[in-house]
Amino acid sequence: MGFSCGIVGLPNVGKSTLFNALTATQAAEAANYPFCTIEPNVGRVAVPDGRLDLITTLAKAARTVPTQQEFVDIAGLVRGASRGEGLGNKFLAHIREVGAVIQVLRCFADDNVTHVEETVDAARDAAIVATELMLADLESLERRAIPLTKKARTGERDAKAELAVIDPVLEALRQGRPARTVVRPSGENLHLLTDKPMLYVCNVDETDAAAGNAETEAVAALAAAEGAAAVVISAKIEAEVALLADVDEQSEYLAQMDLEESGLARVVRAGYGLLGLITFFTASVTEARAWTIRRGALAPQAAGTIHGDFERGFICAETIAFNDYVALGGEAAARDAGKLRQEGRNYPVVDGDVIHFRFNV
Repeated sequence: MGFSCGIVGLPNVGKSTLFNALTATQAAEAANYPFCTIEPNVGRVAVPDGRLDLITTLAKAARTVPTQQEFVDIAGLVRGASRGEGLGNKFLAHIREVGAVIQVLRCFADDNVTHVEETVDAARDAAIVATELMLADLESLERRAIPLTKKARTGERDAKAELAVIDPVLEALRQGRPARTVVRPSGENLHLLTDKPMLYVCNVDETDAAAGNAETEAVAALAAAEGAAAVVISAKIEAEVALLADVDEQSEYLAQMDLEESGLARVVRAGYGLLGLITFFTASVTEARAWTIRRGALAPQAAGTIHGDFERGFICAETIAFNDYVALGGEAAARDAGKLRQEGRNYPVVDGDVIHFRFNV
């Protein structure tokens, strides 16, 4: 599973406009007709993290390097995609490659923008996408189950064990529940579309960006029922913000819209969380940098994200918790106060750790 989030949804819901704003480019053509995005566009976006700015200041670092999140703009889906309708086959192939799904839902009315279902109903649109993904998973899993069932009847233990994992998922899909709702043994990955974590992004017009509307409330209820998350944004506002190069101008524009921060910042952070990622930092007078690792990664694995030699020759991780680093005013003071710890190979890195790796190759 990759570290990328796929942006999906029905045609004309604002996927490509959102992607363009996220990446501050016009790489994806935003047009008022279905399937204007045929091949997936990929963009990398800095993950907003105020902690890095504080570390930069305290370390007196010459430059700041944020960690990044990858987003993939995927072609619009329509009813029947699981049977190849529209660009269904391309859609399904591209979504299999991402680690998490961000589904954009149209929560605004505009007679000038056509809707593939003719009316605005965000909960219905979410159900269409969910149904197509579940049907694709169901077909895939049923094909896998047929030979396994034959082998299991002959007493083959591996086949029986695999069926014991597959059968509950098949039952859930037949009942209209995504695969991610089925608890399975750790490490059992069936590589299904509906196993991927989901974030709903409600695209509203400018007037509803701060408070939302009835459509976003329906999506919030849907997300809560699924144990998923939902974010309200106005893709139009985000596109305008992306055109402003000056941070102060961006903040002033958002304030005029009664917004404390951009919706994109929340989308990026949510996407980062969907993938089960955390951030650790390195800091020196040369550079303060944020690094991405999986939650639960051990210190040598974290070292390996910087350079393979760091992991191969790992000795220890000199670690300061972020709160201690800031409260005490940086590395030197934290060391003097006894807050710098030497952690070994079995240390699971904690989100926000400021680390200096010792290694020998």
